[in-house]
Amino acid sequence: MELLLEKSRKKIRSAPLDFKRYLYNRINYNHRLISIRGARGAGKTTLLLQLGTSLEKEPVLYVALDDLFFTENSLYSLAEQFSKTGGKLLLLDEVHKYPNWSREIKLIYDDFSDLQVIFTSSSVLDIYQGESDLSRRASSYVLQEMSFREYLEFHYKITFPPISLEEIVKSHQDLGLQMLDSFKPYKYFSHYLKFGNYPYFEGDEDDYYQKLLSTVNLVLDIDLPAVQHIDYENIAKFKRLLYILATNVPYTPNISKLSQQVGLNRNALVRAIHLLGKAELLHTLYKQSRSISSLNKPDKIWLQNTNLNYAIAKSPEAGNLRETFFISQLSLDHQVTLPLKGDFRVDERYLFEVGGKSKTNQQIQGQTGAFLVKDDIETGVLNIIPLWLFGFLY
Repeated sequence: MELLLEKSRKKIRSAPLDFKRYLYNRINYNHRLISIRGARGAGKTTLLLQLGTSLEKEPVLYVALDDLFFTENSLYSLAEQFSKTGGKLLLLDEVHKYPNWSREIKLIYDDFSDLQVIFTSSSVLDIYQGESDLSRRASSYVLQEMSFREYLEFHYKITFPPISLEEIVKSHQDLGLQMLDSFKPYKYFSHYLKFGNYPYFEGDEDDYYQKLLSTVNLVLDIDLPAVQHIDYENIAKFKRLLYILATNVPYTPNISKLSQQVGLNRNALVRAIHLLGKAELLHTLYKQSRSISSLNKPDKIWLQNTNLNYAIAKSPEAGNLRETFFISQLSLDHQVTLPLKGDFRVDERYLFEVGGKSKTNQQIQGQTGAFLVKDDIETGVLNIIPLWLFGFLY
């Protein structure tokens, strides 16, 4: 226990405090049990360590659930001992690496009312389908990859508050003009599309993509088998599927053809696509009014973010990048579906057509609540909105 506390103190003291992800200010810290899910590399561990300093609860203990301590000790017994010595805040990193995590966390919550527990897990993990139902106990949050707004703050100290979608559609011209007084978006935007989604770019472009591909392999080789019990043979097929999709996005699934290419039957293939979406490697969209189920094939597929496009597909097409960026920024807080006309329906309220500078409004002409989203323009007018502005939603 003393060794864990010392390791915890060192980890928490080393956490950078000059930049905090958007989720830091969204969490309701009054809850005793808080879950933070997200993709590998998004910054969950750093966020957890920052909370160890800022929540001002002592004693605090941070522990990774793959620590060798748990080869001979249980999570419950650790929490019991920590609580008996006056512990107030228990930070648990990557709970999916610990067997029976949900049952023991449920018991910890029920038995130690003075102890607050905040835990992180893979985005593949569904805390509502664990061995013990935590849905009534845990307050759950998702940490998505960095937005364009966060990228500017993290790398260049250019700071703006988040802007709501309502503000963008109503006041985009005024907002754009105000922001242009402080920075030129297209000085940074193309670099963000290539290197800005994860907080570990350090100037070496080849190294960044190697790290990103290694992260993808860790998700497929470790996280998916740990959480979904997928054997190695099928993991190889998942990798083949991801590569095929990455080199063809945006992709309208032909399940029969894809089944032959990958070597999975229809149900296994649809489940694989669903799991790659949960792992935050893909965005899967459905047409309006269609039910969303792990048994239904999506109507269209994109990669999760534009950095993955460059890392896997190498030379992505401009239209694909624009659409991928748009979905990645909107999907965190909004429902995005495929409309009959235009590219994207958002919250069953707004219709968006996404394209380059010369894009016309032909596809959305006469439609209510319709907007043309253009790349390569700094400011918009009327129903024409610059693409980069949607990078400030979170």
